[in-house]
Amino acid sequence: MGQGPDDTAFPAGWTAFEDPGFIELTGPVYHRTAEGTKRFAFRAEEKHGNLVGIVHGGMLVTFADRALSIAVMDAADAKCVTVEMNVQFVGAAKIGDVIETTPEIVRTTSSLVFVRGTLTSGGKPLVSISGIWKVLQERS
Repeated sequence: MGQGPDDTAFPAGWTAFEDPGFIELTGPVYHRTAEGTKRFAFRAEEKHGNLVGIVHGGMLVTFADRALSIAVMDAADAKCVTVEMNVQFVGAAKIGDVIETTPEIVRTTSSLVFVRGTLTSGGKPLVSISGIWKVLQERS
């Protein structure tokens, strides 16, 4: 594992989320909690770009999946996996932009969690996303 992200390069009040594996390759992803609500963000780097010079949609969806997953697991107090995500791209982000989201839990049942969010940059909406996560039950 490489060195941790440089927190000084990100706006004050945000902390890098320790997330080994795939997200470590695409991140860092940052988080903060304000007024009981957890928010997530990342700064778009060159590695997040696509062929036309804007942030790749796959990076936006990867970020959304991770942020919403963390909120879902907190709400369910259990491990969960994504079973469905609906994505609508409504704007574009540039390299260097800070992209944020605040996941909203819509409903929690014993086996499913419904969640939605909007990715924004500078207050401008980029992606509207909603999904369903499966709560994993411990096997005996």
